[in-house]
Amino acid sequence: MGEETHVVRAGSQPGESGPAVLPALAIKPVLAIAVVLTGLLIAFSDRYGYHRDELYFIECGKHLAWGYPDQPPLVPLIARLMTSLAPGSLVVLRLPSALAGGILVLLTGLLTRELGGRRAAQSLACAVIALAPVVTGASHLLSTTTFDLPVWALLLWLLVRILRTGDQRLWLPAGLAAGAGLLDTDLVAFLIAAVVVALAIAGPRAPLRSGWFYAGGGIALGLWAPYLAWQGSHGWPELAVARSIAAGGSGTSAPWWLILPEQFVLVAWYFSPIWITGLVRFFRDPGLRWCRAVGVAYPVLAVAFMLTGGKPYYLAAYFPALLAAGAQPAVDWAGRARRRRRAGLITAGLVLAVLQLPITLPVLPVSAVHGTPIVTLNYDAGETIGWPAFVREIATAYRTLPPAQRSATTVLTSNYGEAGAVDQFGPADGLPAAYSGHMSFWYWGPPPARATTAIVVGYQRSQLTFCGSARLAAHLDNHAGVNDDEQGAPVWICQRLTRTWQAIWPAQKHFS
Repeated sequence: MGEETHVVRAGSQPGESGPAVLPALAIKPVLAIAVVLTGLLIAFSDRYGYHRDELYFIECGKHLAWGYPDQPPLVPLIARLMTSLAPGSLVVLRLPSALAGGILVLLTGLLTRELGGRRAAQSLACAVIALAPVVTGASHLLSTTTFDLPVWALLLWLLVRILRTGDQRLWLPAGLAAGAGLLDTDLVAFLIAAVVVALAIAGPRAPLRSGWFYAGGGIALGLWAPYLAWQGSHGWPELAVARSIAAGGSGTSAPWWLILPEQFVLVAWYFSPIWITGLVRFFRDPGLRWCRAVGVAYPVLAVAFMLTGGKPYYLAAYFPALLAAGAQPAVDWAGRARRRRRAGLITAGLVLAVLQLPITLPVLPVSAVHGTPIVTLNYDAGETIGWPAFVREIATAYRTLPPAQRSATTVLTSNYGEAGAVDQFGPADGLPAAYSGHMSFWYWGPPPARATTAIVVGYQRSQLTFCGSARLAAHLDNHAGVNDDEQGAPVWICQRLTRTWQAIWPAQKHFS
């Protein structure tokens, strides 16, 4: 099969349509990279422990609904299915994430081919995306980002294919993919909006006049509708969550001006010439004029996320398209270099990529993490350490109460991570179910009226206005020396409530 034959359709001008014949698909190296990444993710999936968000997803999975204050229903459903298959297994819980990482690699290879990249270019783009910190970090955990990355890659591949072939019927599977993605995260809506704006600006505008385009949009909206109905019936709490993120309320929030600079970290800086070249190609290469809208959508998204206070990794889902466009020029440039220089560049890139793996994957033992900058560089790593130890501290405080009083005691936490950890590990220590005013937990409260005593975790003394008396019982300690969000949090024994839980509960709600 020929690799480089490009045939322009009859009746079209050069640059107005894509090639009718594509390079051969580098199936073996692309599949090999996907398998290696998936295997690596599975191999490290049971190290450290649950992430705070995973503990929350498990709890949401016990309360299945069409929506939650901070997310659509897909990931809680996956958490429910995986924990039903193998309760307590991190390997099984994270298996869909590892598979999603492999699928992302495959889609990156397809995108590169669609943009004219030959075998070596496809392999390069796949290797870079597989080694990207945002990919290894996100695909190690069960999260909405895990599935957002391959959904964006799939939608961009379908978009490029539609623009190249003119086959408007592909808007139907694109609508199906978009609808499924919207049940994972609202960020897919930003991509859809950016693509519409980009097509209107850069063309071609034929899709905007196609019935297939609107049929695909109808499919996506229909799949998303139950979640929108849930949000509407609950007062649109997602907007409150978005405002909190923009104000810095999340552990991974960042100032708007950091969104673009952090792209050089999410895909390692030494690979940045590849994706920058890809972005420039969309605007300047006559051979990619037919899909210029793909390039235009990137700055549209960047501006949208900066204006709305989004997180830097939101924009990283566009990397497969940028790497796909930049891989062939990178290969061509390397081909012109001397053999020794080319070998040096390849070796240096691989060595640097391997050296950054301990930042995004739990390679080092837990006991060694405190002496490294890992938690400073990767917030999420810290949030997978110490939960069983924290729960033991809470259980120790609980057992200081007389046995007769424990039956009238509840656990109240300041956030969903603490509450999820108590529900996951607490039963083995005799702890009752946890309650919290944070996110979905607020809807699952208040504590039972019979609970006249509470073990309160993570509150400051000034917040305990509902306690007639409050005694400091402990400070949480993960016993690993890791400075994560819960380290040092106070544990109080709250007695003689000044109001009923029904009266206390409305003020406990917080979506930050």
